[in-house]
Amino acid sequence: MKSEHRDMIYKDCEQVTANSVHLLSALRGQCILITGGTGFVGTWLAEMITFLNDNHDFNTQLILLSGRANNFSAKAPHLADRNDITLIESDIRNVVDIPNEVEWIIHAAGNPDNRLHASDPLRTIQVIVKGTDTILEVATRLPDLKKFLNISSGLVYGSQPWELETIPESFMGSLNCDSIRSAYAEAKRMGETLCAVYRNQHRLPVVNARPFAFIGPYQLLDRPWAINNFIRDSLLGGPIRILGDGETVRSYMYPSDMAWWLLRILVQGTVGASYNVGSPHGVTLQKLAKKIAGHSPVKSEILSGLSSDRSLGRSKFIPDVRLAKNALDLCINVDLDSAIKRTIVWNRNYC
Repeated sequence: MKSEHRDMIYKDCEQVTANSVHLLSALRGQCILITGGTGFVGTWLAEMITFLNDNHDFNTQLILLSGRANNFSAKAPHLADRNDITLIESDIRNVVDIPNEVEWIIHAAGNPDNRLHASDPLRTIQVIVKGTDTILEVATRLPDLKKFLNISSGLVYGSQPWELETIPESFMGSLNCDSIRSAYAEAKRMGETLCAVYRNQHRLPVVNARPFAFIGPYQLLDRPWAINNFIRDSLLGGPIRILGDGETVRSYMYPSDMAWWLLRILVQGTVGASYNVGSPHGVTLQKLAKKIAGHSPVKSEILSGLSSDRSLGRSKFIPDVRLAKNALDLCINVDLDSAIKRTIVWNRNYC
């Protein structure tokens, strides 16, 4: 890993933790297990913790459990070779035991790629439901577990009504259980139910986070999400292609904010509560494409309405984050334009 690559990540971490590092002091000298630890969420959590270790003497140990742990050296060699990180390669569904020194668990196993959900919905459900049940059962045997953070999804709400500006945690939408498109969201709902059961029956200190959409380093541009594709199109010289009419509304959080929010929810979130994690600032895909074209090193044309698929109607997916703001004093530190610029720089220089 180039030193400037690491420096960029550390600058991101420093920005969001400025004058607030003491809020995570409960993690000093502790051991954290992260399932799905080499994925996008897990890697950014590892970056944030190692930043705290290197710059604020946290001395926190990380155990990253992943079905693809052996590939982590290629993805993030600077993390894979650290003494404060232990890699365990295992399918989350087959975990029998974890080290007794684990005091905090962040359960982030599960692939959000909707292409996988459509091509192998059974595996999608099994990894989330059986995997969550397995790690919760293992957690009941830990002698000093302080908190279990379950990474759920904003998709548990189902479709956001157009007239609803943002989705609060209290919104209980509906999902079409007769469609394989609901496999991931329904499995995440069941995962939350399992957390509630273990919290009540075994007194596990469980809290939920419901992530929305993100963009930044470590998120591959071939993923089937609009902003990723727009940035990829722009870096290839365009055109930037919008399948619908461009009026669909999304919001995006930069991953340093995401990692900070998740760790704050882990430490200070109320047991039994669920917190939305994402940006409340919506943007149409048309405006998003224009922003990306404006920040791209190559001028790109924007083409809209390229698909005749009628299922590509206008939609909205924006979280209400007032609970995180009011209860934990969390805010967005990296705005969308900065997130786009940094993501372009990352993919031009380090990918």
